[in-house]
Amino acid sequence: MIYLVEDDDNVRELLSYALRSAGFEIEAFESAMPFWARMETEAPVLFILDIMLPGEDGLAILAKLKKSHKTAHLPVIMLTALGMEHERVKGLDSGADDYIAKPFSVLELLARVRALLRRVSSQQHGEEAKAAANEHITLGELALNMSKRAVYVQEKEVMITFKEFELLYFLLQNAGKVLSRDRLLNHIWGYEYEGSSNRTVDMHIKTLRQKLGRCGEMIKTIRGVGYKIAWEE
Repeated sequence: MIYLVEDDDNVRELLSYALRSAGFEIEAFESAMPFWARMETEAPVLFILDIMLPGEDGLAILAKLKKSHKTAHLPVIMLTALGMEHERVKGLDSGADDYIAKPFSVLELLARVRALLRRVSSQQHGEEAKAAANEHITLGELALNMSKRAVYVQEKEVMITFKEFELLYFLLQNAGKVLSRDRLLNHIWGYEYEGSSNRTVDMHIKTLRQKLGRCGEMIKTIRGVGYKIAWEE
């Protein structure tokens, strides 16, 4: 099930029709109030949130979703007006996994939805052997538990988003190695992602560093290339 929150009737009906035609189950809401009422009974596998909503806007909804243990790991796509770059950056800072600027191609949105759900499915069902081999990874004061999808700094759990977890897990699997932005983008977001690789990866690294506190300093920027994670005593 996918939940769409969009106040524009035409856009909401178009996206609902397109998603259903593509084989997805979809429930659409025009504002936050009916959305939260539905959330009390069932959570979806993916959210699509318009930023500009009456009353409680999409960024406020996103912030609540990412603060909850029940929904923090679920992927979120934000819909933004063309030219509102500061809102898109704020959305990524707040934990959104992807964003699409209006006006947009319905085919592009469907590709983004498929890419995100494929990554979620692969993470949950297709990497059991890899997870078993890397069940618990530690680096200095940082620890990651794959089966629990939990991250700890000095033995205290830190809440991060689904994409931030994947990003940190991949960095830890390759600790000490320099990973280019393109490699990170392809591995975490998939080849169908067509956004700005620099902005997407950089913003997720920035928020991950902030959430990890002192352990965030282990994520090193390699100018002109990408990032690596390393422990320096």
